Amino acid sequence: MITNKKYDKTTVARRSGDFFAPKKALLKLADGTSVEGKIPDWFDGAICGEVVFNTGMTGYVETLTDPSYAEQILVFTYPLIGNYGVHLDKWESPKVHAKAVIVENMVDDWSHPGSNQSFDEWLKQQNVPILSQVDTRELTQHLRDKGTMTGWLQPASAKPKSLKPEIPLISINEPKNYNKTGKKKVILVDCGAKENIVRSLVARDLQVRRVPYDYDYTNEDFDGVVLSNGPGNPTDYQPTTAIVKKCLSGNKPVFGICLGIQIMSLAIGAKTYKLKFGHRGHNQPCIDEVDDSCVVTSQNHGYAVDAKSLPKGWKVLFRNLNDNSVEGIYHTSKPFFSVQFHPEASPGPTDTEYLFDKFVSSL
Repeated sequence: MITNKKYDKTTVARRSGDFFAPKKALLKLADGTSVEGKIPDWFDGAICGEVVFNTGMTGYVETLTDPSYAEQILVFTYPLIGNYGVHLDKWESPKVHAKAVIVENMVDDWSHPGSNQSFDEWLKQQNVPILSQVDTRELTQHLRDKGTMTGWLQPASAKPKSLKPEIPLISINEPKNYNKTGKKKVILVDCGAKENIVRSLVARDLQVRRVPYDYDYTNEDFDGVVLSNGPGNPTDYQPTTAIVKKCLSGNKPVFGICLGIQIMSLAIGAKTYKLKFGHRGHNQPCIDEVDDSCVVTSQNHGYAVDAKSLPKGWKVLFRNLNDNSVEGIYHTSKPFFSVQFHPEASPGPTDTEYLFDKFVSSL
């Protein structure tokens, strides 16, 4: 069992809200490991999800509202979470998508002039339980060694429940338009798109037509296409992949982000695979293989593209400097390119924001 024995009563009361999280709980991993902590007294159910970790020091609001975390149990490696409260203008979607949150110290006494409420109050409103007083770095080391796996979170006194995680496809139901007076019109294929992708495109005076993941836009009038981020296995997006394949038979610019690179790769006949524990954080270094420069990126993904499976006419654009996995691809003669990281950041560094300008210049 992974426990946290170093806490004294002063630390618990000041940081982890003993009054807020009085009940013992267990996170049970698929390999038989148990993680002990405290959960809020209002939570009496059971949560099942893929247990993943994020190494970011800030940006917990943007991270938790990222649809790519749908149905996952998110472990924050940084030991203090909640210290600056919750900014209502930092959401990347209308709700928290993670099933549960695992932290070491949950800060009750938050402080920031732009915040509207505390972290624990926000999660309670979102009906998302938080397991605190956990040595998240030890848990992270375990996940790095053994790989990402399913976990079950429930009160320690509860009877075990047999649950299976289900990753939904997240998208809008009907097309939605932004900035109708923009100079160029782009299609944003919504597979769980972050709001900052929309904001980044509108800020460059583009009309944006946001469409459902299975919407066939290929016969409409547009200047370019953006393929969004999203949760789950890219092979589950068969309608999206088929439409992208049709789109790539033409010459209009296509720009993929995160899940977008995986869908683009499948559309051209390449293969994807699941990483051992994924890349989730704001400090992932990548090398630009075209100009040999280095960028620091914001990432959230569990799958990657197999470089050896890229067909003729396609090359690797970026690689991850930690594990050499593919972080970007491009076509050698047509205006198609994708990246595995998040150039819109939010949260994270803005080193690769220029890629939106690159896309705009190709329209």
